Amino acid sequence: MGRRVGIRPRSHGSGAAAALTLGSVSFASAAEGTDGTDGTDGNQETKTVRGTLPIGSPDFVYVPVEIPSGVREIKVSYTYDKPSVPAGTPGNALDIGIFDERGTELGGKGFRGWSGGARTEFFLRADDATPGYIPGPVREGTWHIALGPYTVSPQGLSYEITVTLTYGEQGEAVRPTYPPVRAKGRGRAWYRGDCHLHSWYSDGRRTPAEIGALARAAGLDFINTSEHNTHAAHAHWADVAGDDLLVLTGEEVTTRNGHVLALGTDPGTFVDWRYRARDNRFGRFAGQIRRAGGLVVPAHPHATCVGCNWKFGFGEADAVEVWNGPYTPDDEVALADWDGMLVASVRDGGRDWIPAMGNSDAHRAPDPVGSPQTVVLADDLTREAIQEGIRAGRSYVAESKKVSLAFTVSDGRGEHAGIGERLSVARDTPVTARLEVTGAPRCRVRFVTDQGVLFTSAPLPVAGSGVVEWRTTPSYAAYIRAELRHETAAGPLPGALAAFTNPIFLGRGVE
Repeated sequence: MGRRVGIRPRSHGSGAAAALTLGSVSFASAAEGTDGTDGTDGNQETKTVRGTLPIGSPDFVYVPVEIPSGVREIKVSYTYDKPSVPAGTPGNALDIGIFDERGTELGGKGFRGWSGGARTEFFLRADDATPGYIPGPVREGTWHIALGPYTVSPQGLSYEITVTLTYGEQGEAVRPTYPPVRAKGRGRAWYRGDCHLHSWYSDGRRTPAEIGALARAAGLDFINTSEHNTHAAHAHWADVAGDDLLVLTGEEVTTRNGHVLALGTDPGTFVDWRYRARDNRFGRFAGQIRRAGGLVVPAHPHATCVGCNWKFGFGEADAVEVWNGPYTPDDEVALADWDGMLVASVRDGGRDWIPAMGNSDAHRAPDPVGSPQTVVLADDLTREAIQEGIRAGRSYVAESKKVSLAFTVSDGRGEHAGIGERLSVARDTPVTARLEVTGAPRCRVRFVTDQGVLFTSAPLPVAGSGVVEWRTTPSYAAYIRAELRHETAAGPLPGALAAFTNPIFLGRGVE
């Protein structure tokens, strides 16, 4: 018979401001026998706990599980009620994960997996684990099942957790193999990538192999693994990578105050997510991402889902994901917000501007991989070179491999600058912005500056190729960036994006 567990706060080492620990679940040791058996290999013991979380529950609730010696495998399954709620009121949603005997300390070593709300059960043992979870020894001690009440209905959230231990000799741990940090590149060239993707190692439905095939079909040169709150996928991409596809490892750090891509971290890096902006912890973990060789990229900052809107500010950002998946109104808001940050950066001569990028955030069919994609000018197809190109803003975002851009600004003496660079000329020097386009039939080109849109072209021909030029001065335009927009049906709407570039700054900076 299962037992009911109420909320009883206890001290614990999570370091998170909003968390509670419940009463523990204990098992007999293998030597004592289980359910009338003799404790030999293959014997199992199961216990069930039930409880109810009220509305306003902490972000994380921990259920301690006392694991005896001699355990070969842990299996956890759970259910929770989903009562009807009034229109406009969130219903119940309960995430789940697990920490081992090393504890739940924020940023500690005890993390063993997270599936959020994507799975109703999982297992762990030395030689294997459910996708999203980390294989490894099942050691004696106090483990913690982590519950994340994402939303709670007015009636509360009643849950049931069943824990099954299998006793016996542990299997042999598998040594992880990670994808290489370089692929066969073309030297200094434009490389196409999608840095926000989900496989079945979090809430996606595709295998790494399926994503790799779709990435190649989309014309991508590099991708980044970005599972929600777990690094479990890192060891499952080596066979997908190849001379033609660089696979970077990372994580989508999914907090209650926004999501951030840890882009290209060292394989095996776990970044904790159990904090809000009010806890003043984000700087610590942004620093961890960088120390692990990654970039800090806030994702879909104006998304409307619960907990998705970015609230940590952009002081730690190396880039920002302005375009996420199919172009929608929240992307338009993110683009305008980013342009406002560019305007603010003009005050310090554009030294501290934050580059923009775009990614698909593809989860399952029919989500297209590589739409949009970030096209980066890099010295080679390596992790460091791609990251440096993104960090420097030498990139543009295109809706597909069909769209290619070449954008420069030049003066009359042969000086010129490309995307992410500065053309250092006097304030009144005439300059010419030139955009070459292929693969964008009937799209219009817009040149955007710190004043706004100062030029809009006629539609490109049906063939999709063309060259557009515009003349200005640094005193009139502190920077220029280019947008490609699809034709709109009617009215003043600008049309959905087909592509956009990072800016080219004009002038000599602060004068």
